[in-house]
Amino acid sequence: MHHKKANTLKRRRRAMIIVGTIFLTILAGLTIWILIAGPKLPPETDAIIDEVLNNELPELFVGKTGVVTSDGLDIWYECISPEGQSKGTVLLNIGMGGSALDWPPKFVREFVDSGYQVIRYDQRGTGMSDWVADWDNKNPYSLVDMAGDAVAVLDSLEINEAHIVGLSMGGMISQEIAINHPDRVTTLTLMLTTGHHIDPELPGLTSRYFISSMVKGIPFLKYRIAGGEKNLIKGRIAQTISGLGYDVDIKEIAEVALYDLRKRKGFNFKGVLQHRKAVDVTPSRYEKLETVDIPTLVIHGTEDQFMPIEHGKKLVEIIPNAKGLWIDDMGHIFPFTDMDEIMKDIIRHLETVK
Repeated sequence: MHHKKANTLKRRRRAMIIVGTIFLTILAGLTIWILIAGPKLPPETDAIIDEVLNNELPELFVGKTGVVTSDGLDIWYECISPEGQSKGTVLLNIGMGGSALDWPPKFVREFVDSGYQVIRYDQRGTGMSDWVADWDNKNPYSLVDMAGDAVAVLDSLEINEAHIVGLSMGGMISQEIAINHPDRVTTLTLMLTTGHHIDPELPGLTSRYFISSMVKGIPFLKYRIAGGEKNLIKGRIAQTISGLGYDVDIKEIAEVALYDLRKRKGFNFKGVLQHRKAVDVTPSRYEKLETVDIPTLVIHGTEDQFMPIEHGKKLVEIIPNAKGLWIDDMGHIFPFTDMDEIMKDIIRHLETVK
């Protein structure tokens, strides 16, 4: 009997050693992969980052800034005026978890240089706006509430009407503004978005794409693990290059990342979860969009697997005065791969209304 127990213990120890060895091997392999994987950064990256770290950080918000109270929350905004007389106002609504700083500086400048006043703001739960500490998963805020924040910014600046531009979730918020405050909207520009994210008749986010996105994001952990300003800046550059797949302004990305680290509150992961819930609890806008007779430009990538292009095409079918701009071979990324040409299309769209 004693002999059998001894043999059983030996087998258990042997099994534990094997399992432990396998686990450590997998962990070591994963660690090595995290350290060496990810997009290769351009050779000049280190020198550019060092230059940004050693020089005075430029002020990235050059317009009038302020804070307005909406739904009991402080919402931070910036209003940038063009030289000379303004052609109108453009209000920018960023995507899930994004703040005003996530709008590429060049994208904002294009509107200003074209003669438009531009407003960008930090959504609730991001940037310098209030982060919702007492948020309740059973009683969350909705996209209608978030649209109210945007309108409150317009009210604070005494702007009666604006060209509304929205990206992804920001496009959903833009639709809510148009539905509930149609008299405040001159034109709509809806980018990579939907009128009903769980439309059973349209393809949605696939498990395969979700898993592949998670896997692609793992290599960037090496910069988080290493820590420090330089590595966090590298992580942002790597993520941008990986997503866009074309030449980017490394210095500009480095300045934006460092500005966020030093002068703002950084990234709020809880805000992403709250925004996701806001999307989930907001019902379909299809029926109400059928009454929105506002000039609308819908921009969507043909290879968008996060929000498939069928969602963009459905918006064009539903909104009475809408037209579509489909970008070949582009996924759910921003800025777009052919941004200069697309900006011309957007500006032309704004100018359809005098």
